This record gives sequence, C-alpha cells and structure tokens, in this order.
Amino acid sequence: MKNVTLALDDQTLKAGRAYAQAHNTSLNALIRNLLRRTVLAQESGNRLQEFYRIADRVKPDSRGRRWRRDDLYTRG
Repeated sequence: MKNVTLALDDQTLKAGRAYAQAHNTSLNALIRNLLRRTVLAQESGNRLQEFYRIADRVKPDSRGRRWRRDDLYTRG
C-alpha cells in the first residue's frame, strides 16, 4: 500500500479526526474508505446516470387513468 500526503486546513483536519474517532476508526481509514467508495460509486454512477438519461427521454402517458392497488394485482 502506498502512502499519500494530503494538505488539509486546520478546521477540516480537526473535524475529520473527531468524526473518525466518533466512528471508531482512524482518519487514514476514513479517507481511504471515502476515496474507495467515491471511485467505485463513480463507476456504478455512470450506469445510473445512463439510466436517468434514458428515463428522462421517455414520455409516459397514462391517458388520465388512475391506478388502484387492486388493478396491480388483477391478472387478465
């Protein structure tokens, strides 16, 4: 595992340490996990963004019909 040096302002560093301590972890582990989740979320987020892009193009039209719960379970 490689080491990385970060520059943080005092307020962020203090708040980060307090947050990490409150969650029974180290600041190092907190930053590592946040970075990992951010990078992996971006990869899956691209698929999610594509879904939203496609969904936004769909123009649903219920023709004014309102659905009732019973309608959802009626099999024809």
